[in-house]
Amino acid sequence: MRREESALFVQSVLEHYFPNPSIPLNHSDAYTLLIATVLSAQCTDKRVNAITPKLFAKGATPQAMACLPLLTIQTIIKPCGLSNSKAENIQKLSKILIEEYGAQVPKELEELKKLPGVGQKTASVVLSQAFNIPAFPVDTHIHRCAMRWGLSSGRSVKQTEEDLKSLFPKASWNKLHLQIIHFARKYCPARGHHVENCPICRTLQYRSLRGS
Repeated sequence: MRREESALFVQSVLEHYFPNPSIPLNHSDAYTLLIATVLSAQCTDKRVNAITPKLFAKGATPQAMACLPLLTIQTIIKPCGLSNSKAENIQKLSKILIEEYGAQVPKELEELKKLPGVGQKTASVVLSQAFNIPAFPVDTHIHRCAMRWGLSSGRSVKQTEEDLKSLFPKASWNKLHLQIIHFARKYCPARGHHVENCPICRTLQYRSLRGS
């Protein structure tokens, strides 16, 4: 099956199972989403959502976060892992937002990527989920599924993002990346994956075997 055909099938299944996908990380604005996404590196969204209420009670704005002692931030976010580096990045980026962006989160990809602890995926999450600007953040779930579903070679996260952007209409990117995350967690997990239990994998495999 051609990639374009697989993409159409995948999108139809995702739309059926998750027509209104929710944003996994709890937040109240672009800044709190940015911080939550930085914390989510090598950590589950569930754990981040358990930690951020306590963190945001003390620092829900760049100004408030910049005034917090580094040790306070480290202590609160310790369950998320990499607490030392994440705390430093959170404090530094908060100060940069105040000094260079009027305490506002920038809406440009390259500007976001200049912030400490913010890479392509984190910047794309903020653009898509906070500002509704088309982006296709690729996390481990999306990277895994794109390869399994034959939508990308899976050589790198960067390549996966480029492949998905070329296959799907730009207007669908923001929704699709959320749909794939939810679908992957429920039907196409990294561990304990059984083709027959995944509505996408089993159909694509069947069509492949039939040569259609």
